Parts: sequence; structure tokens; C-alpha cells
Amino acid sequence: MGAELAANMARVPWVDTAKGLCIIMVVMVHATLGVEAYAGAEGWMGTVVSFARPFRMPDFFLISGLFLGLVIDRPWMRYLDRKVVHFAYFYVLWLTIQFLFKAPGMAMENGAAYAGWEYLRAYWQPFGTLWFIYLLPIFFIATRLTKTLPVWFVLVWAATLEILPVRTGSIIFDEFCSRFFYFYAGYVFASNVFSIADWARANAGKVAAMIAVWAPVNAWLVFTPAPASVAAFLQPDIGHSGATGGIAELPFVSILLAMAGIAVVISVAALISEKRWSGWLTWLGAHSIVVYLAFFLPMAVTRTVLLRTDLIPDIGTMSLITTIAAVVGPVVLYGMVKWSGYGNFLFERPQWAVIDRTGISEKLQPAE
Repeated sequence: MGAELAANMARVPWVDTAKGLCIIMVVMVHATLGVEAYAGAEGWMGTVVSFARPFRMPDFFLISGLFLGLVIDRPWMRYLDRKVVHFAYFYVLWLTIQFLFKAPGMAMENGAAYAGWEYLRAYWQPFGTLWFIYLLPIFFIATRLTKTLPVWFVLVWAATLEILPVRTGSIIFDEFCSRFFYFYAGYVFASNVFSIADWARANAGKVAAMIAVWAPVNAWLVFTPAPASVAAFLQPDIGHSGATGGIAELPFVSILLAMAGIAVVISVAALISEKRWSGWLTWLGAHSIVVYLAFFLPMAVTRTVLLRTDLIPDIGTMSLITTIAAVVGPVVLYGMVKWSGYGNFLFERPQWAVIDRTGISEKLQPAE
């Protein structure tokens, strides 16, 4: 449903702007919770993280499924190459890179065997920040396998999985249950998403009024504790998502609040993507996978420096600086790679990692 609108488009600015907003929010979660955990104290950035929790990852996954209708009917080999092998390459590469930095500490604390086991375990229990890259190919395969089923049936099934309090301990299974509904919704409701963006561009005043109503409602539902009698139904805190235990996490409420937040992000992105000053945000969204893959190192370095030097006493400000460094760091690295010509394999898939050579005219395929 949306393929007709996007078939002849290259990149859609507001989509990249929305992805830019999402990747900043995702990095913000890891940066803020990491600082707070190591500092043993909470800061004002934690409030921002909690406020965005209902719609942050749902929006990211919905946008990831937005253009799937354009390619879902490709031959299986090409589909697997672009939607599975592509992400598998970057997962294995960046998993290994992360372990090169983290394994020495693991080995010193728990032994070399433990570090080796944790590396192997990451192939079925995603490590650290990389679970999103691991999960996307599974969503692509699941959508391809269910595309002949009635849309309403898959939507109801996916919504049921989201509503149920699934806590198996498997990051992939639990996250699949929590997130597939939004990815599939992006795929089947693509035309509706574009309509929301078109409406927002033509109704800036109404968008502002909508945000004025939505923001306090979202905040109230997030920060108001859920009744103890229904606490068992709260969504699990998976992937460092910053659960708050609020009403926003209750069944049905979580979906409604997520869709409302997604509509706001889409509307805001549609409006600001037309502004010249938002070019950096649009570029960031177009390269969001670059940021997602590489933000862990500048985040960890900045956090360590700030915590050990006490240059910034305020935990919230420390979290903000760490977030900025974690976003800017991968951009600087990407620029150095493109400028020097060395290290392209970090963000572009080499030809040897391509299983379907049909139509391949370049040696490397960008991560995004």
C-alpha cells in the first residue's frame, strides 16, 4: 500500500528527518542510562528518555518497514541478500569490533573462556546495542512469509503479541513480540503515513495544537504509576528501553500511545524537513545505521572521561554531552573513512559478502 507513492522517489526528506530524530533518541537512551548506572544517580535526561519511551522504538521500526512494499516481491535470492545477508554482515563485523574493546575486561574479570562464550552467545542472544540490526532481518523474513495472509489477521496477531507481557529472557523473541506490530504497520499502512505527512505540511497550526494536547497526556501516562493489581501486564524492559512502570506500559494503552507519538514525530519531521537548518538532521537520518553501528565507542569514552574527571557535576548535563558525543563520533569516523579511502568495509558491504550479484554495479553497498 504505499509503493505507488514511493516507486519513483529516491530519498524522501521527511522520512530521513524522522529517522534522524529517532536515532538521536535511541542513542540518548543508551548514553543516559549508562551514565546514570555508572554514576549511581539519576539526572534530568532520564525524564526525557522516559517521556520518549512509548514511541521511540515503535517509530524507528515503523519507518523501517515503510518502503518494504517496493521490494517484497523480489526474487528470494535477491531479497535474502539485501534484507538478511546485508544486515548479517554488519552485525558480525560490529559485534567483533565491540568485543575487541570489551573482551579484555571480560577476560580479566571472569576469564578468557567467559569472554569467548559471551562472543559465541551473541549469535543467538544479541550483544549490547546491536539487537536492532539483528532483529530487522527477522522482521523482513516474517513479513515476506506472511504477505499472502489477510492483513487484518497479521495485524491482530502482531497486536496480540505486543499486548501480551512476554518475558522469556530471549532478547530476540521478546523484542519480536513487542515490535513486529509497528514494523508491519509501516509496511501495510505506508500510504496512510505519507498522508499524515502531507496533512502536517498543510496544517502547521493544527500540528502545534495537536502537540500541545498530546505532550501532557503522554507525560501523565508515562509518569503516573500503574495500579499494583495490573503491574504484571507491564511491558518488559528489553534492550535498555528505560521502562518506568507507568500507565503508558499497560496493554492497549502502549499501542495507542505509540501510534499517537509516531503521528507526532512524522508530523514534526514533515514540517522541519522543509527548513534549511534541518539539513544536518536529514543527513543524519539518511546515515542512521552508520550512527547506530558506531556510537558505542565515543559514548563509552566520553562517559568514562566525564565520570572520572568530575568536569561536569550535573548528571543530566553529563548525559546530554555523552549523547552528543555518541552521535557526532560516528559521523566524524564516517567522514574520515570517506576522506581517506580506508576502512570503507566498516560502513559498506564488500562485494565478496554479496550472494546475489544480479544488478550489482558497485563493489560496496552502503549500510543504510
